[in-house]
Amino acid sequence: MKWSRKNGLTRWLIVLAVFAMVASACSSDDGVETQELTPVKLQLQWFTQAQFAGYFAALDQGFYADAGLDVEILEGGVDIVPATVLDSGAADFAISWVPRGLVPREEGLNITNIAQVFQRSATLQVSFTDTGISGVGDLAGKTVGNWGFGNEFELLAGLRSAGLDPDSDVSLVQQQFDMLALISGDIDAAQAMIYNEYAQVLETVNPDTGELYQPDDLSIIDWNQVGTAMLQDAIWADADKLEDDAAYRATAVAFVEASLRGWAFCRDEFDKCVDVVLGAGPTLGESHQAWQLNEINNLIWPSPDGAGVMDQALWDQTIEVATNEGILASVPTDGAFVTDIAAEAIANLKEDGIDVVGDGWSPKTIELKAGGE
Repeated sequence: MKWSRKNGLTRWLIVLAVFAMVASACSSDDGVETQELTPVKLQLQWFTQAQFAGYFAALDQGFYADAGLDVEILEGGVDIVPATVLDSGAADFAISWVPRGLVPREEGLNITNIAQVFQRSATLQVSFTDTGISGVGDLAGKTVGNWGFGNEFELLAGLRSAGLDPDSDVSLVQQQFDMLALISGDIDAAQAMIYNEYAQVLETVNPDTGELYQPDDLSIIDWNQVGTAMLQDAIWADADKLEDDAAYRATAVAFVEASLRGWAFCRDEFDKCVDVVLGAGPTLGESHQAWQLNEINNLIWPSPDGAGVMDQALWDQTIEVATNEGILASVPTDGAFVTDIAAEAIANLKEDGIDVVGDGWSPKTIELKAGGE
């Protein structure tokens, strides 16, 4: 076909159109170049609440987008096993307690802990002071509630450490994920997370006074103090992909970095972070979420070696409890956790002037309201 002015003009217009499309894809309205975001799915261990505030904050404040990530947060629940979701490829990263990640790993799922966010356990055994329970030994002969589903092992190890046989010296009963059995007197001691169920008691009216229950009405056993605490919320990744896929590893560093930035935001901008959580649609109300965030911050900060860095002593303690209680058949093989990703992430945060230790953190005083409203 002969070239003509008409054909030449048509081709020139096509070239201009293509150039405009490319320019539009690579630039924002103000002419600043933008990058294509990498899609990432994060599987939570439980329902939406301040337990996961740092991830919601990283999304809300644009920290993930700044790191080149388009993050979708998947809500958890009773029947959701984050490790399984992660291994199936339905999520890129998952939040899970350490034992709940290690058991599926022992069964063949090649996942690894890349950032140990919670530095302490949040599990308590709670009783009313009039039961006379002030320590583990006082649980002898008592009716003791626990949730089961792998949540009971700190309690079982704690009982054994006090010389009690869980099968004969106490009456262990299945407890619902609330404190109704304790409040009604059906059990003497209840399992509780300090950031959740413990607060539920303090949000309940004491019929004897007409006012909310107070901390002085309760006695707690803290497994951190007993020495049987186990590591909880951590970020888990696909170990095979970390080894074989450089892009996935780079995404993991970016994800951990932005997530820890989110947790630093929740430490430093407490009220704003509570608003972020409330905007994400939790079931319980504002005072409960404020209490929860305060206690979650207390589980993370300070992080002496930097947020997300594994405390080897607590890892060893977790493994000792897990093997002694038969949660794990043997000590995990190498690669159950890695340190390089968190180390790279916190190095980047330090360069940006982000406090990754939180030595200045101190808990706030939160006024709980009836029903957590």
